[in-house]
Amino acid sequence: MSPGVCKLALMVHLTVSVGWIGAVVAYLVLAVAAADGGEVQTVRAAWIAMELTGWYAIVPLAVASLVTGVVMAVGTRWGLFRHYWVIISLVLTLVATVVLVLHMPDVSAAAATARAPDADPVALRSDLAHPGVGLIVLLMIQTLNVYKPRGMTRHGQRMHSRSQRVVDTPPGAARWAQRQREP
Repeated sequence: MSPGVCKLALMVHLTVSVGWIGAVVAYLVLAVAAADGGEVQTVRAAWIAMELTGWYAIVPLAVASLVTGVVMAVGTRWGLFRHYWVIISLVLTLVATVVLVLHMPDVSAAAATARAPDADPVALRSDLAHPGVGLIVLLMIQTLNVYKPRGMTRHGQRMHSRSQRVVDTPPGAARWAQRQREP
């Protein structure tokens, strides 16, 4: 990628990734309000807001973070399979996104229960585990992406040694070697 496109992609990736974390924090606050079991109207509103926040903020931000992360990995020197931290970050993001998408129908069912006039939304189970663990996973991903721990995969080591051979080759030597191989 050109430097301008790379900076734009990085800006978009950082925006959606930090937005994902912020939306999960908001969801966690709503989950605490729902789990508190205080006023019935507060519990109803919290579950309805959790559904809206999940489907219209968290899921799109999660998918956008996954897509822009792959674009950043493929389009930069880090590569998608060159460094262990990139692979771990990708796997954690993928798992978090899949778990989120699989969990959202349960949130929608709970919100539907909370909307029903004859249902007791206070009896709804708490939803603190998903956003709590999700937030920890997202913070782990963020830490990996900021600190970029050392450790190249075998593929990354091969790519690195190839690039070093190209850099160490004197100018014109590659053309000379190619001419020697031609009949």
